[in-house]
Amino acid sequence: MSGETSVRDLAVSVYVVPTDQPEADGTLEWSRTTLVVVQPTAGDRTGLGWTYGPAACADLVDDVLRDVVVGSDALDVPAAWTGMIRQCRNLGRPGVVSMAVAAVDIALWDLKAKLLDLPLCRLLGQARADVPVYGSGGFTTYDEPTLVRQLEHWVGELGIPRVKIKIGESWGSRPDRDLARIATARKTIGPDTELYVDANGGYTRGQAVRMAAAWDEHDVRWFEEPVSSDDLVGLAQIRDRVFPDVAAGEYGYDIAYFERMSPAVDCLQADVTRCAGITEWLRVAAVAAGHGLEVSGHCAPNLHAHAAAAIPNLRHLEYFHDHVRIENLLFDGALPPTGGAMHPDQGRPGLGLVLDPSAAEPYRRR
Repeated sequence: MSGETSVRDLAVSVYVVPTDQPEADGTLEWSRTTLVVVQPTAGDRTGLGWTYGPAACADLVDDVLRDVVVGSDALDVPAAWTGMIRQCRNLGRPGVVSMAVAAVDIALWDLKAKLLDLPLCRLLGQARADVPVYGSGGFTTYDEPTLVRQLEHWVGELGIPRVKIKIGESWGSRPDRDLARIATARKTIGPDTELYVDANGGYTRGQAVRMAAAWDEHDVRWFEEPVSSDDLVGLAQIRDRVFPDVAAGEYGYDIAYFERMSPAVDCLQADVTRCAGITEWLRVAAVAAGHGLEVSGHCAPNLHAHAAAAIPNLRHLEYFHDHVRIENLLFDGALPPTGGAMHPDQGRPGLGLVLDPSAAEPYRRR
């Protein structure tokens, strides 16, 4: 173990990275991604964690969470997590609060593993060596050549055997476009690659069922958020009437949310940068297991990889285009999806990631 284990400092920074081209899904458009990066220090080690959340998360870390974390023992991460959650009791748990807690919690787990000179997956205890991924992007703003190039990159160049595209934005004015894009995707990836779709809550219950019937010939295996994730009754009704697995959960911020959702879906999605970090993410996996479900890590593949390797009921991770691009751009040690899976680095302590100051500086906002 390396030196003193009391957390003596907590640095916070914010980075804003433009997308490489305009992006949208069925219900939202965006042109940039914000990261709030947290780096706690204990002894001669510095941890690293972040959330893909608004800059307001940084203010919350500084104003509310800092006093809980600084002076705590870096080896007792669940105690710090509990203190942070208690400190935020009157602020409202969902949203910014949980994302701010997530950034700190991830960084503390990384710090603890570094102090013990262990890769985080070994500290948590590995259930698997390989963490399956699926290629994710296929934004509704892409024209057909762009969509085809991305799919060919995932399948042909990276060897990823499962891919996902966005649908749902054109039901009212051009109801044929979703079906045409699904057909293009299947033609591009061939018959052996799993095809997933994500409507981001863009359909009504009836539309979702009719769409699933219309694309039956294309063997879609995963139907993500066919309706709003707040519509648990609708998710359950659709799940019982369509062939693809119905998945949701990316907007879950606490364990109670996932308990409520579990009876309505085939697979729970959980995002370590939203659901208050690795501490809660592991508990969510236990909730899923109690309902006989698997967990899929939502986005942020390099923040999920080590925790995902530690749970027996993992299905896969989302190898999301925006976050893959950012993580490869700003961090040394980002993992490749070799053979359709990420393999946590056993030769580096913690998450195995290092923020590259020179690469990150042009995007820094605080």
